Amino acid sequence: MTKMLASVNSVEEALFVLQENVDIIDLKQPALGALGALELAVVREIVATIAKRKPVSATIGDLPMHARLIFNAVQAMAETGVDYIKLGFFPADNWQSIIDQLATLTENSALIAVLFADQQPDMTIIPALKQAGFTGVMLDTMNKKSGSLNQVMTADEIHHFIDQAKQQHLLCGLAGSLSLQSIPDLRQYQANYLGFRGALCNQHIRTGQLNQYAIKQIKLALNRC
Repeated sequence: MTKMLASVNSVEEALFVLQENVDIIDLKQPALGALGALELAVVREIVATIAKRKPVSATIGDLPMHARLIFNAVQAMAETGVDYIKLGFFPADNWQSIIDQLATLTENSALIAVLFADQQPDMTIIPALKQAGFTGVMLDTMNKKSGSLNQVMTADEIHHFIDQAKQQHLLCGLAGSLSLQSIPDLRQYQANYLGFRGALCNQHIRTGQLNQYAIKQIKLALNRC
């Protein structure tokens, strides 16, 4: 069954989605970009509060593609105790050097690479992620105004991504301005999880307050997958 990832930006929001029994609690600051990071102190507080009742993931921020900068950010986030660390592979020509450097951290940290569907991501790096010890890979969108994932990427492209990830035995996730209405179309891909933020908020504003009814509706729809 495809699981639900809910992105939150505070202890209060984390407890809110925990109460709704979401599958993965994802920590990020939507006001700071596609993968905006929370302060490490806040991440540590949320990890302690959740206390292993649900898996917790966290993003390291919209960072430039500098290998040492990303290595340091991943290492610092690992020290917070989160279960998964998500890092964005933004447009650049040095992805392999970053993957190679992060390979030294994957023995003790579960890393999730985030590729951006609206930036023509290079799917050929997926085997390299596995070789370096990454735990998973996901698709998201960088420009939240460009449309949802299934508007900026064709069905064949999404299928190809899922197939490549599963061939490498990587966890695979789909996100990117997903809505309740997106779920029937996305169900066919059988991803490990779907990620939501805007769809969980009042008026679908990703920087707004969480809406309990919206969370329940998405959880119910995914339970039918």
